[in-house]
Amino acid sequence: MSTTAPTRSRAHLTATDVHLARGGRPVLTGVALTVAAGDRLGVVGENGRGKTTLLQVLSGRLGPDTGSVRRAGSIGVADQEMPTGGDRCVGDLIDVELAEVRAALAAFEAATAALTVGRPGADADYAAALAVVEALDAWDADRRVDLSLAALGAVDDRSRPLRTLSVGQRHRIRLACLLGAGHDLLLLDEPTNHLDAGGLEHLTERLRAHPGGVVLVSHDRALLADVVTSVLDLDPSSDGRPRTYGGGYRGYREGRCAERERWQARHRAQQEERQRLADDLSAAQNRLSTGWRPDKGTGKHTRAARAPGLVRAVHRRQEDLEAHVVDVPVPPLEFRMPTLPAIPGVTLLRADDVTVTGRLAGPCSLALCSGNRLVVAGPNGAGKSTLLAVLDGSLEATAGGVHRARKARIGLLRQESPRPSRRRAVEVYDAATARLVTAGQLPAAEVVPLGQLGLLTSCDAARPVTELSIGQQRRLDLAVLLAARPHVVLLDEPTNHLSIALVDELTAALATTPAAVVVATHDRQLLRDTAGWPRLRLTG
Repeated sequence: MSTTAPTRSRAHLTATDVHLARGGRPVLTGVALTVAAGDRLGVVGENGRGKTTLLQVLSGRLGPDTGSVRRAGSIGVADQEMPTGGDRCVGDLIDVELAEVRAALAAFEAATAALTVGRPGADADYAAALAVVEALDAWDADRRVDLSLAALGAVDDRSRPLRTLSVGQRHRIRLACLLGAGHDLLLLDEPTNHLDAGGLEHLTERLRAHPGGVVLVSHDRALLADVVTSVLDLDPSSDGRPRTYGGGYRGYREGRCAERERWQARHRAQQEERQRLADDLSAAQNRLSTGWRPDKGTGKHTRAARAPGLVRAVHRRQEDLEAHVVDVPVPPLEFRMPTLPAIPGVTLLRADDVTVTGRLAGPCSLALCSGNRLVVAGPNGAGKSTLLAVLDGSLEATAGGVHRARKARIGLLRQESPRPSRRRAVEVYDAATARLVTAGQLPAAEVVPLGQLGLLTSCDAARPVTELSIGQQRRLDLAVLLAARPHVVLLDEPTNHLSIALVDELTAALATTPAAVVVATHDRQLLRDTAGWPRLRLTG
């Protein structure tokens, strides 16, 4: 009988120059990474950059077009899709994830029985089987799963059919199994989905303590900040290849910022050089058409001698311009918050003992002046969105009152985008600003063109809204909000569907704008970033 020792300490995952295309469109380009025991790699990028596809390639479920992937050790995978599995029950799912543990315990029992009857070679087999069981901590595996089930708020009835559970319950059960199974490598795709505060704390603790390797796809900046040791960024770079940053999440943010500055500087230098060559050509053409003519009285021979030289100069500058290639791609968009107005010495918005039957128990009171900041916190169902809608005026309070300064413009970014229009994004934006100008709510001189905000590329701005991703639609919502140049900015879960880079830029802009800002959020990193802001906590 032979027993293979566990490879936890030798857990290793390597991808080399991985390329993959789908439908003729490149999804992964030149991905390279190495994850060993103790490494926790975060994978970030905009929607559609191939994060989930990369996990499928790393797990072996999908083969790359070119490049290679090498794995050592057992792999546990938590992707975003999870079928109900027909008649499978909770216990079946646990058994799948603990298959290695079950096999190790069965081998140990067989080795123990052989040792009892004195079979030749049983001593060595028993020692090997015991080493495997101890390395896996196999006897404690079910208890670890039970602890994670409890910590994540998951169903622990092992006879319960999976089809009777919600999507969130099934995800929590599978995640608890993975955390308890003791796999050498964990590949997790947005594991914070469907977790409450207690579940997030447990997940963070277990990932930090995991002795093997972890690859973590997530938009949760707090989880990335607390867990990862390095970050793979799949967003476009100046050479089109992904970038890996050491130093954890902080190192990634600093490295990405430096990379973007270098990218912008190189692109700007090439653009300036091209403009200089174009100006030289224009000047040479002007000299050819007018400047070569000498003063009156100059002989024909002088004119004839000067003209060919000017023609050659034009040709030479034309060749220089054509030879100059701008080979640095256009850098990614950078968000630019427009200057929002202030009205000093005026209470812009005041709520007095506001309640909404069945939605906001309250009573809630607040007062906002220019430059004020406020975070509205509380559990789901406490009425955060309801309160913001009452402040905005789109919902009437059942009791209490709201006073808005006569000249104050109030803007609300809702949690979800409106039903997408078939109009082009720029048409939606321009129509919104035109309505404000026509109604006399916004001076025409204060209208900001969509392109100046750095939220949508010119290509995306020209597309119908129905063709934009959820994240791009969210960017359009933010643009329309800022187009109104509000004195009071109300943001309901503003980090939903936005990229990490944009959220960082927006957070920095909100900290300095002269407008009053109210944020309702569950985002742990945003709560950390706004730790110095006053809190209004709703309890439901």
